[in-house]
Amino acid sequence: MVGYSSNKEDLLKRLRRAEGQVRGIHRMVDEDTYCIDVLTQVSAATKALETVALALLEDHLAHCVAEAAREGGAVADEKIREASAAIGRLVRS
Repeated sequence: MVGYSSNKEDLLKRLRRAEGQVRGIHRMVDEDTYCIDVLTQVSAATKALETVALALLEDHLAHCVAEAAREGGAVADEKIREASAAIGRLVRS
């Protein structure tokens, strides 16, 4: 079982919204929409994906990392390294 199982529907709803925003951006570029308007929509889509990423990270920490921490040892160390790397990727993006 994955950590985000309990809010999977919410994540899927957010992803559908982001997908719609990206399709809208594509249409705007195709229709030669003013640059700033396109950039505004890119920002909104980026924010939507960041929201999904943060929700997934929170679930991962609360479920996978917490469970590994209870077990301790190498498994816990690996999950913490994995979570740290994921946070680093999010911060750099």
